[in-house]
This record gives sequence, structure tokens and C-alpha cells, in this order.
Amino acid sequence: MLNKLRICLYIVFLIPGAAAASEATVKQAMQKKYPSVPVENVTKTPIPGIYEVYAEGEVLYVDENVNYLIAGGRMIDTARKTDLTAERTRVLSAVKFDQLPLDLAFRKVQGNGARKIAYFTDPNCPYCKKLEPDLAKLDNVTIYIFLYPVLGPDSHEKAKAVWCAKDRVKVWDEWMLKGQPPKTAGTCDTPIEKILAFGRRKGITGTPTMFLADGERVKGAIPIEQLKKLVDGSR
Repeated sequence: MLNKLRICLYIVFLIPGAAAASEATVKQAMQKKYPSVPVENVTKTPIPGIYEVYAEGEVLYVDENVNYLIAGGRMIDTARKTDLTAERTRVLSAVKFDQLPLDLAFRKVQGNGARKIAYFTDPNCPYCKKLEPDLAKLDNVTIYIFLYPVLGPDSHEKAKAVWCAKDRVKVWDEWMLKGQPPKTAGTCDTPIEKILAFGRRKGITGTPTMFLADGERVKGAIPIEQLKKLVDGSR
């Protein structure tokens, strides 16, 4: 981290007039140099001359001309002892629940289904299988399950078989909770390619990935108590 910080400070001293740039001009410079990278947001940082770029689910830092780019670094507010990169990633990676393509998911309703979660999952994902028993313990929740087979052809075939089943929830649970493979022929039309395209646009790079009712993105298999608090809306 210290090496990245030295690079960052070096950039600042190199470009004392960089603060005059706008977010729009930095975005244009970024898109010109990296035309294949979809830039979602550009914001000034607390460091003069350094801009935050959010692209493909990742926070990057650049100077005004994008002559220098820092990827994978963390910006720390030493006064507050706060990871600013983590804070901004949490905000920028959120997706409003009503902007999710819920019509491409199938629903699992537990209890009265009043609360809601969106869940991107691969049928061969070991972390998803670890998470599934905890998801089953949640009360009064509707789980929108998005089949997101990113682990290879077999995942894709299983996902199609689940979608084409008469009772998707039953077949899904039998596989994820009991290890009973889906027997349905995956020959019907499925929304899987649309889901994968949406996930790529939103930087969903792995499974499990969940979205809470407030839009916050949660990655990985988290402990059940933490999951309950997140679904309850308490942190």
C-alpha cells in the first residue's frame, strides 16, 4: 500500500494545475485511452488532481489526463481511519432493487415474503452451496434467484435444466441443498444470456452476489447472523 501511496503523491506533485479539470473531461480522457472500458462514474477525490473512476465494478484512481492510473489501491482517510475506497465501492456498486431485471429471475418465497433479496448464483459454486442452508433459515423473505453460470459449460447446462423445470424452486433446492442433480432437459428458452449480459454491465464477477432491498451489493457467503442483520436493514 505504501508504494501505491508514494505513486499517488508523486502524481499530485507532477500536476499542480490538475484540479482545474472537470469530471466530464476526465471521463472523456479515460474513454479515449480505454475505449473498451465502460466508465460509469467519475468523481473528484479529497486529493487535488486525483479523480476516482468507477468502471466494471472497480474503483480506480487517475490524474486529469489519465497519464497515470492506480488500480487495486486503497485510499485511506487517516483522520477518520476509514477506507474511502471501500466506502465508495459500496455506494457505487449498489443497484436499486427496482432496476434489477426481476422478470429474469425465479422467486423463492419464505414466510410472508415481505422482505426481499436478489441472489446471483452458479449451480456449481461451492460458496453458493455453503450459503444456501443459511438462506433457507431466513424468515419472511422473497429471494429472487438469478441463474448466473460463470464456472463453465456444466454450470450452464445445470442452470438451463433448473429454469426449464416445472417447479424451479424444488429442483434448485434438491440440487443445492441435497446434491440431487436436475433431471429436466434444458431445451426451453431461458433468460440466462440476458442475465449474464446484465451481470457483465454491472460488474458482477463472481458468485454468490446478493443485492439487498436498499440496493447494497453483498459478495460471498457471509455468516448467518450478519446476513440476518443485513436483511433486517441493520448494520
